Amino acid sequence: MESKVSIYPITQATTATFTELYFRLTFFFFIQRGSKYVLSPSQGEMLGEEGDLMIFPPGSMVTMENRPVMEWDYRALGVSYSHDLINSVFSDLPKSNAAQGVQIVRRAENNTSLILKLIQDTLDNDALPVSIRDHRLLEPLLWLREQGFQLPTQVENDPISQVRGLIETDLGHSWIAEEVAEHFAMSEATMRRWLSKSGQGFAKILLHTRLEHGLSLLQTTDAQVSEIALDCGFKTPSHFSDSFRKRFGIKPKEIRLASD
Repeated sequence: MESKVSIYPITQATTATFTELYFRLTFFFFIQRGSKYVLSPSQGEMLGEEGDLMIFPPGSMVTMENRPVMEWDYRALGVSYSHDLINSVFSDLPKSNAAQGVQIVRRAENNTSLILKLIQDTLDNDALPVSIRDHRLLEPLLWLREQGFQLPTQVENDPISQVRGLIETDLGHSWIAEEVAEHFAMSEATMRRWLSKSGQGFAKILLHTRLEHGLSLLQTTDAQVSEIALDCGFKTPSHFSDSFRKRFGIKPKEIRLASD
């Protein structure tokens, strides 16, 4: 069963720009070292600094650049929240345009370390029953609400989100359009028209899902690049490396090792 809240330690050795990153769930970035530059189609440029919390709503697609400090790597803790937990805290509030965009909780104005501690302490306590753990994981959301922040509820399950959710169940599987269309009880032609509304075709969604998962593994694990390539559904490490460099302008290994 998929965890309702997951936490990921993120490290990156060199600056890189990641275009068209898609967030299927609500995602928190607690910046611990360096800074995070974000370019949103609807909001323009934003910059999160060390100690800030950046909140990305589900369904958002942005360009992102993690910026390490000179002679140090970039570090952050990423936390994903399931839709039902977000809904249980914010569903009674009127819809807000601000909630649909990226929000920055500034360290200087808010105790972002308290939010992170609440999450970490809860996830680290294996003795907690699931119901109690889920209840405690609402506390950071209640804290944000108390401080005047709002997160989006009643998220529209858009085509990209639905297809990516299916692909993520087994990234190593050789997904084909006909099979995915059948899963959603539609013809392949209907599915392609359905996806065209999102601005991305099936092949692009499949490739981006695999590459972004590969990026996440490079930032959050010590797995070998060759292992990551196979886990993400690429036939060979070289195919993964070439596709990764073509999209992000950087070799996979340079995520972990500062370039000369």
